[in-house]
Amino acid sequence: MHHLPLHATVAAFRYSPFGIMCLIMGKILEIHDLADTARMLAMYMVTVLTGLAVHSLISLPLIFFLTTRKNPFVFMRGLLQAWITALGTASSSATLPITYNCLEENLGVDRRVTRFVLPVGATINMDGTALYEAVAAIFIAQMNGIQLSFGQVVTVSLTATLASIGAASVPSAGLVTMLLVLTAVGLPVKDVSLIVAVDWLLDRVRTSINVLGDAFGAGIVYHYVKEDLIAHDRVHPMRSMSLGEFFIVFQHVLRIHSSHPSNVILF
Repeated sequence: MHHLPLHATVAAFRYSPFGIMCLIMGKILEIHDLADTARMLAMYMVTVLTGLAVHSLISLPLIFFLTTRKNPFVFMRGLLQAWITALGTASSSATLPITYNCLEENLGVDRRVTRFVLPVGATINMDGTALYEAVAAIFIAQMNGIQLSFGQVVTVSLTATLASIGAASVPSAGLVTMLLVLTAVGLPVKDVSLIVAVDWLLDRVRTSINVLGDAFGAGIVYHYVKEDLIAHDRVHPMRSMSLGEFFIVFQHVLRIHSSHPSNVILF
């Protein structure tokens, strides 16, 4: 009896490609102007990939540089293996061991920081997914000839951000939470089946951006707590700091920077 859930899951994975093909074919048969829809879908892919490129090559490196005054591209070079693994697995959780190794071995980030920051980041830091869901909602609206107001665009952005936090760090999890975004502004959820056709590529790219954001976050946290960790090791050379003690140190550092606003950079 206990094997039944496993067999059901295996069967679902085995026949899911056929089911997805039927969903896509059904949507294609409903389209009146196939060439125009294909053009819009191509523009959607270009928009998502461009947004992810800007976020990963400009926004995240700029935040890292302004916070740490270090070269972000040297930092990114040390994460190459984790980035490639994220592209291959499309899962932040599956990439965690490689991300640990890249940060600790290649970039010298203390393991007490990586073991605290990365699991949290893999769970709630889905910036690539948030961007993807917001663009997907606007694409579906345009494809159906629906003009979104400024308030609806803001609602889409906020809902996509919150929904991405709740998305699981597994492949194509963003497709599930996208239904919440579409429902929030009254857009048709049936058009998600059209996005499934290109999600296999976009999912891998946005996952790599999620992993990159997690790693940058760990690097920034380590920059702020590095001196406190060194001081702790001098006082307690034979005892490593627990995660609870590290969290207390991190809170102390935040209080220090909060009391000196000139040392804090807001984004």
